[in-house]
Amino acid sequence: MDVTDFPDDLVQTQAAWNATYQALAAPRPRDTTTLRRRLLLLSVRPWWHPYWETVPSLPATRSELRHLARAHGTVRAA
Repeated sequence: MDVTDFPDDLVQTQAAWNATYQALAAPRPRDTTTLRRRLLLLSVRPWWHPYWETVPSLPATRSELRHLARAHGTVRAA
């Protein structure tokens, strides 16, 4: 699959989910209630994104999105 097929907002949402998950998984996170609520909100957005109406939502495709978002987050942090 060509990684450029994913819309930017979908990749950014997945990257935000990754960052929120990492913040919540950190030792002694601050404001866990806010982080949990954000994680729930960000969990819904990629799942129901209009992109999945045009492409089959296969586990491999969603996995590719997660890998791309991790790379996106790594580049942004550098």
